[in-house]
Amino acid sequence: MAKPKFRELRRAYGFDEVAIVPGDVTINPDQTNIDFKVDNFTFSLPVLAAAMDAVTDVKMATLMGKLGGLAVLNLEGVQTRYDDPEAILAEIAQASADKVTRLMQKVYSEPIKEKLIGGRIEAIRKGGAVCGVSVAPANTKRFASIAAEAKADILFVQSTVTSARHISKSYKGLVFTELCKSVPMPVVVGIASATAPVWS
Repeated sequence: MAKPKFRELRRAYGFDEVAIVPGDVTINPDQTNIDFKVDNFTFSLPVLAAAMDAVTDVKMATLMGKLGGLAVLNLEGVQTRYDDPEAILAEIAQASADKVTRLMQKVYSEPIKEKLIGGRIEAIRKGGAVCGVSVAPANTKRFASIAAEAKADILFVQSTVTSARHISKSYKGLVFTELCKSVPMPVVVGIASATAPVWS
């Protein structure tokens, strides 16, 4: 019997484990440029707010845009399942530890409403912000065209649930080159891999 092979993961570090040490050279702030670009979009504040229900809603995306950064809206969270997502988030925040899991299961069993996808994108754009939206690979084909029709500016495919390659004989999976050709917006895909991190 063959001995099983184990893959060794690299050590990752959190913010509390990293010390910022002064370098050998300093530079005046007015001689620096901290802009970052995604395709034709330039952001003066190098902050990308997570596509998580607890982080980004329409107000956060609009405010972050006004400050020069980008907050990405999760198209598969409470923002696109409920007309009043703030009430749902408040209910989750107030739930006791013994009841929160069951509540979360109930909250996320509500179907995603396509009309809310367009409505949230429209609200962010109306607020004057660049609209970045995020989807999981399993729903990308379905929601990318809706996001494009609503005029989202940037599409993110959630990296925590993405692999560099998918092998299947039963169906055709998400092909990133085809996705990029099918939508009129930049597509950002971050692939978390123990072998080779890839950013497209």
